[in-house]
Amino acid sequence: MEPELYEKYVKSGTLKLEWKDFPYQGRESVDAALAARAAQAQGQFWEYHDLVYENQSSGNSGGYDEASLTALAEEAGLDTQKFEEDLKSARYERVVQADFEEGQGLGISGTPTFFINGRVLVGLQPLETFERAIEEAEREAAGG
Repeated sequence: MEPELYEKYVKSGTLKLEWKDFPYQGRESVDAALAARAAQAQGQFWEYHDLVYENQSSGNSGGYDEASLTALAEEAGLDTQKFEEDLKSARYERVVQADFEEGQGLGISGTPTFFINGRVLVGLQPLETFERAIEEAEREAAGG
């Protein structure tokens, strides 16, 4: 999410940001989602998320194997022993799968996909597109 949107809308309470996993590119995609959840357990979801996206490879090409995910955890300053335990235990597998199934039920076929008060924005969008959608939803919520 763009820092400008966070500063302008989330901090003011206008926008609630909710993350859902949608690992549609196979096992590596699932492993990356599980790793992000393990980072979340240590309070570092967004830091880890950003590192994963900065270091992404094409789907199922070996870029998100256990060694690379753990290396990113170390880079993020996580307790790598706890991280590896969480990753190996598949502790978060059910929640990741539930998010994926929810997304499929909503008709999502890829990422990123955003919902703003029921309006769907698919793919990367310019900042102005988000601002218009958020402000329109705000006006609708205010009755106008």
